Amino acid sequence: MTSYVENEGQQSFSFDEEELLDRVMEAVLDAENCPYEATVNLLITDGAGIREYNKNYRDTDAETDVLSFPNLDFETPGDFSGAASCEADCFDPDSGELVLGDIILNAARVKSQAEEYGHSELREFAFLLAHSLFHLCGYDHMEKTEAAVMEEKQEAVLSGLGITREQGFRH
Repeated sequence: MTSYVENEGQQSFSFDEEELLDRVMEAVLDAENCPYEATVNLLITDGAGIREYNKNYRDTDAETDVLSFPNLDFETPGDFSGAASCEADCFDPDSGELVLGDIILNAARVKSQAEEYGHSELREFAFLLAHSLFHLCGYDHMEKTEAAVMEEKQEAVLSGLGITREQGFRH
């Protein structure tokens, strides 16, 4: 498992962003029974930065908290069997790892939403990572039933890691 983290604005948090990404990524991939070692890229930016990415890649001129760019097309969420048929596009030729995709996270929203929801920045950051990682595994929340499945999976992963609204982070 490999993660790459770039912090465009050098936003500072009281935790190690890459360590948190690795923990959440491992938990999500374990929960989804991913048969591959995987790679994920995370870009941490600010409100203006994420608005620009949203405008350029999603044709939406608005700021958001997080964007997910899956590298795989899933017939069924969490079913990685289709990855083998797109080997040249889906696997890193050097490491052999499955390239799941990219996450762009708005650091300002992490801070404001943590305050708004009354939990730690670590909890909000981890929640947004889990949310995005499930998107990279083919899940969506356009329909109520899909949203319920995603929410249940996100909570299960975060609870399993001890990252709760009350506790923040358990080592």
